Amino acid sequence: MTQVNLRIEDNIKADAESALKEMGLNMSTAITMFLIKVGRERRIPFEITADPFYSAENIAELERRIQGVNNGSTVLKEHKLIEVDD
Repeated sequence: MTQVNLRIEDNIKADAESALKEMGLNMSTAITMFLIKVGRERRIPFEITADPFYSAENIAELERRIQGVNNGSTVLKEHKLIEVDD
């Protein structure tokens, strides 16, 4: 048997331990389950997606708008925040 050490923020660990306790698991068992699944399936066993905010198109648009503000061709104005339900 081997030992794995990792560093993680205290709040992340506490949140995970709380959720795992509700499931009747501890951190070691959950991580072991995760690693077994990765080893068997050769993939991360959940979907990982990039935040669309950081897409090349959005970054280009933000840079264009910043340039407009900096050169005075765009005026900043206040607007209401649009909230979207997931």
